Amino acid sequence: MNQEARLPRNGKEGALYGAIICTLTVLFMSSINIILGVGEFNGEVALTILKVFPIIWVIVMIIEPVVIGRIAEKLTATFTQPTDSFNAKILFRILFTVLGMSFCMTFIGDMIGNGLSSQTFNHFLANWPRNFLIALFAESILIQPFARFVMVKLHASQDKKKSSAAGVTIHGLSEQKS
Repeated sequence: MNQEARLPRNGKEGALYGAIICTLTVLFMSSINIILGVGEFNGEVALTILKVFPIIWVIVMIIEPVVIGRIAEKLTATFTQPTDSFNAKILFRILFTVLGMSFCMTFIGDMIGNGLSSQTFNHFLANWPRNFLIALFAESILIQPFARFVMVKLHASQDKKKSSAAGVTIHGLSEQKS
């Protein structure tokens, strides 16, 4: 069976893959939004980023697989064919995931940072297009390729261990027959 080395092959690998993507995206996007909201980067802003990071990370790790990821998978299946390339399918998946996550997290992030107010909707309208474009670029060019690189290295290591174990087993059997 020829499995795709760039994607997770089981639930544990899926959790690792998702954690890599979520961690890098949350760190990148929350840093940008907090710095832009405050207008500068200093020690206090860095501390705020570190304080908010775990809260946002947990929210993202719940929302993406439970809601947005499922919708993105269905939309990707709708807009692609089984014969389409890996890259085409990945790009559609990134587009739909970033669309949904940027929409949700722009709203949630503003509520975490500023509370729910009459300005929340105005902030959303001003910030969401920027967040969407930045996240789409970061996911497409940096974050997702890095996560797929980690999967390739993980699978190469696993395959090497399997072939070494198979070689020991085969060698051991051939010695017993001699």
